[in-house]
Amino acid sequence: MPTIDIAMPLTLLLVVTVAFLLYKRAEKRLKASVEESDFQTKDMLMIVGAIIIVISTITLTSLRNPENMFGNIVLSIFLGAYTMLLFTFTYLFSGIKKSRAKLFSIGFGATGLIAGVCSLLEPLQDPVTIFRAGAFLGLTVICFIIAFYEHRQIDDVKKAKWYLAIQPPALFLLIFVFFNILHFEGTLNIWFPTLLDIFGATFAVLIILYLSSLFNWKTVGIFAAMLTFIDIILVFSGPMVAAADTFTGLGLPALIYLPNIPLIPVDSMHFNILGFAPRGLGLGDFFFAGILAIQTFNRFDKKYAYMSILFMVLSFGIWEIFLPDITAFFGIRGFPATVCIITGWLPVAIVGTFLHRKQKEAALPPSVAQTESFDGSL
Repeated sequence: MPTIDIAMPLTLLLVVTVAFLLYKRAEKRLKASVEESDFQTKDMLMIVGAIIIVISTITLTSLRNPENMFGNIVLSIFLGAYTMLLFTFTYLFSGIKKSRAKLFSIGFGATGLIAGVCSLLEPLQDPVTIFRAGAFLGLTVICFIIAFYEHRQIDDVKKAKWYLAIQPPALFLLIFVFFNILHFEGTLNIWFPTLLDIFGATFAVLIILYLSSLFNWKTVGIFAAMLTFIDIILVFSGPMVAAADTFTGLGLPALIYLPNIPLIPVDSMHFNILGFAPRGLGLGDFFFAGILAIQTFNRFDKKYAYMSILFMVLSFGIWEIFLPDITAFFGIRGFPATVCIITGWLPVAIVGTFLHRKQKEAALPPSVAQTESFDGSL
């Protein structure tokens, strides 16, 4: 039965649009950080091959190791990757004036203070309450010390500051550990889906920004075709869904979960969000839509970029309406979202390429156009 959902398409629209707008502002610095280098075709093959290996390994190991011993390894690897991404990205843009550096540190200090105080409230009290509150208040003290240090600086020099870059990953690790890993039954669960979605959307934007500058029009086309093909195989054969289950079980922000809107009540025996049917979309799908939009902008202009975003969101929303029927027909638990996204992007890319070529031909000097016509008649 067709099911309308507006929550996930709007989230896709928001995340990709925010990433695109930030990319336009930070394009030069992002390209400078990767030394103006681009992915080549062989790099695309290596990336897609790595995706296949990682997803297959997680799936096979989780099936053979139901006690989740391998889950600790996956957890450590992905936490390391997330914290390094936060540190690297923050360090890249940490060359700010001391007034902004002070505000930055005060903001993170205030966030730590709020988290520490909230940890003492009754709904969040559990055996590690004191340790949780102490950890966040300790972060608050460190951030305020850094803010005071910046205030005492004489020279207002714009240079990268490592002590600013450690604050976002430190806050993320504390929140993940104390609100996800060390979460006890009976306490209020604020990690899923609220904090998980916030961090998931944040990481989706950062991944789009950091890696988009490494693609060009040729490689993004190759990557789109290969990733869609592999995504179809992995979803229909099962590994992609099994990997998603592993990430969800570990609480990693690798997917964004939202309740279907309009709300659909479900019984407690099924996976739900506050008693309602959920929708989930992986960060890789957000990244996929983001790089397609940004490379469309680089190839044509912002008008085509916005059109590609709109068409990808509309295509995703239309596919999503019929997903329950499609998954039931094929007997699968998920569907490759890359298909939903690329079917919206392709028309814009094809029309843009055709019109762009026509514009280039129209811009040729008359003598050149006549010469090409004469040569063609031969």
